[in-house]
Amino acid sequence: MKQNVQPAEGKLGILIPGLGAVATTLIAGVIASRRGLAEPVGSLTQTGHIRIGKRTENNYPKIKDFVPVAKLEDIVFGGWDVYEDNVYQAASVAKVLDQHLLDSIKDELEQIAPMKAVFDKSYVENLDGHHVKTADSKWDLAQQTIKDIQDFKEKNGLNRIVVIWCGSTEKYFEPSEIHETVEAFEAALKNNDDRIAPSMIYAYAALVQGIPYVNGAPNLTVDTRALVQLSKDTNTPIAGKDFKTGQTLMKTILAPGLEARSLGVRGWFSTNILGNRDGLVLDRPENFKTKEVSKLGVLEDILRPDLHPELYGDLYHKIRINYYPPHGDNKESWDNIDIFGWLGYPMQIKINFLCRDSILAAPVALDLALFADLAKRAGMKGIQEWLSFYLKSPQTKEGLRPENDIFKQLIKLQNTLRYMMGEELITHLGLDYYEEDEA
Repeated sequence: MKQNVQPAEGKLGILIPGLGAVATTLIAGVIASRRGLAEPVGSLTQTGHIRIGKRTENNYPKIKDFVPVAKLEDIVFGGWDVYEDNVYQAASVAKVLDQHLLDSIKDELEQIAPMKAVFDKSYVENLDGHHVKTADSKWDLAQQTIKDIQDFKEKNGLNRIVVIWCGSTEKYFEPSEIHETVEAFEAALKNNDDRIAPSMIYAYAALVQGIPYVNGAPNLTVDTRALVQLSKDTNTPIAGKDFKTGQTLMKTILAPGLEARSLGVRGWFSTNILGNRDGLVLDRPENFKTKEVSKLGVLEDILRPDLHPELYGDLYHKIRINYYPPHGDNKESWDNIDIFGWLGYPMQIKINFLCRDSILAAPVALDLALFADLAKRAGMKGIQEWLSFYLKSPQTKEGLRPENDIFKQLIKLQNTLRYMMGEELITHLGLDYYEEDEA
């Protein structure tokens, strides 16, 4: 049965905490695509297709023509940052995109200037923010952020808004009693509790207004009982966490193939070098641990050593991230994978991925924003596990194992879209084709 999906009428605001390399690459890419200067490669919502019905029907519409996602022409960008550079200046500093391209759309990029950010240096020790909000309590900071969102909506004549975190990785910490209920969380805001991170203030400001929130970093943000409950109370979709881009993307592609063929893995060593702001932040152990926890769980969830102790029970998984300024946003990763096959004979796989972190992340951020808006219009609320396809450490219902196999994640995403539009779900069983021949 087709869901009651409201049309994408009017303008959609995408508000971004953290107008750094990823966010400015996203914004510049959307503007360049709107002007016909480039193609939005890597975005399923813009270039991907989906099969409808039987293979014999050959019906493969583009996703953007199948479900009512907002059009690129209807998107208005804004955000917050600890530095006051406008998007043109920030993108020029980030040096992800060619300066000639940035200059060709300078007029639009310069119009997008950040609002003052919610900032707490104790969560990102290696950053020094000066374009920041001041207030007597975190409750007051949340109220300021709520007003920012309301003013942005009114100023730009927006119909809807999505907030997507593209800021830095915050230090690692675990939920406590203040994260258990909405009431406890709000009390902690008013008490200026140190255990409420800046990302949580943005999330609260969005969710309390019924605005979808996506967590693009491994921060502990909406994956707390309090904010999950708030998302349900306000009928609002949430998704997290951590954009799946370089090395982890490769793991979620390769590991399912090894597991599918019952090939053993003795060790998987991963190391990265990168020199952007994210690399600077991750140079502190407290922040790296947040990222490490996000990345470490992927292999174990795919390979399931508990089910296959003879193949993966002794798996040694090591991850390293090293800050290396000369590389800027051009992240380089190396993976050494020690595998074994028939009769235990050893083999190796080596991967050297010279990727561009923000080039991979920008289309992910776009799709997540557009699908979160779609989910809101479809009446969906709480955790949107069908968006796991885009995330390193997918948020799931408490007690439910995440699915990290990218191919299974894609099937889940596509079937969710089919479900929304009242189309038959596809199981890929295929027996009906042969049963028809025998009838």
